[in-house]
Amino acid sequence: MMSLTERQKLILALIVREYVNTVDPVSSRTLVEGYRLDFSSATVRNEMVVLTENGYLQQPYTTAGRAPTAMGYRYFVRQLMRTGELPGHVQQTIRHQFYQARHDVDDWLALAVSVLARHTNAAALVTPLRAEKARFKHLELVATRGRQVLLVLVLEGGEVRQQTLVLEKPISQRSLSAVAAKLNGELKGLGVEDIASRSTDDKVEQEALRVILDEIESSESVVAGEIYRDGLTNVLSEPEFSDPEVAQTALRIFEERLILDDVLSRTVFGGESGGIHVLVGGENTWHELKKYSLVLAQYGSRGQSMGAVGVLGPLRMDYGRMVSTVRFISDMMSEVLAESMIN
Repeated sequence: MMSLTERQKLILALIVREYVNTVDPVSSRTLVEGYRLDFSSATVRNEMVVLTENGYLQQPYTTAGRAPTAMGYRYFVRQLMRTGELPGHVQQTIRHQFYQARHDVDDWLALAVSVLARHTNAAALVTPLRAEKARFKHLELVATRGRQVLLVLVLEGGEVRQQTLVLEKPISQRSLSAVAAKLNGELKGLGVEDIASRSTDDKVEQEALRVILDEIESSESVVAGEIYRDGLTNVLSEPEFSDPEVAQTALRIFEERLILDDVLSRTVFGGESGGIHVLVGGENTWHELKKYSLVLAQYGSRGQSMGAVGVLGPLRMDYGRMVSTVRFISDMMSEVLAESMIN
């Protein structure tokens, strides 16, 4: 990646700003006249050629106008973008709404995603809280039919997971209850590492431990429960999504769990620190994301329980506004959670 001069940085930042606002390729004349630059159109054109040759800009049509590439947006976000705070009256409105709904978790999460979609004009998502490190709380083993046994696992924090075991031979409910009671006494409060270190010669216990480990690891690696979504129509109304294939891909990303779960595991739930995560064009994750950007943040607290909030949109988005809004709402949710835990 080339090192940009101050003039090249300015030109790139202005092209991003202009293109985000107008969706039209930006000419050198537009920049010189619109922003009263103290250098000529010819100089701007030369710099635009350099930025294009190095991958920061593209020329969508045969006209002289340029538009940012994913690489250009990425550089802008990491090196040039300025973010501020939401206007005071907007903060006050959001704060009031959150405190009104804080006693009902479902209402609260639905409100959060609705507010985020409305204030960003993008597709918004919010995940429920999940324990950073899932721990065993309680187990039930229920005989169902023949060799089949229903395993019901409750994790600390209240998440419930179910799985069907197929044993080597049928076993009575009394024996299953005895195994469950034994494991409940031994495993309460333990995480993956401690459970994995335990050994037993009992075949039923072995099978139960295997499934327990699988379920706890699964809980830690993906988002548990429903992902709250809103605002997809905001995205589909953007010019970039007039192509049916692009629109269908956006719908698949937003509605299916596989891509979102993986991206959240790599970012919000996978890093050592909090903060804002901006993925422009997928950034070596999923090919399906190459025409989209995600702005994500954590809410809650590391070491206890946390969730994720974020927005999905086209590469051409107002990144400063997105980051400011996602940050404020994630901070607001963390604040409400902290107060509810104290009270």
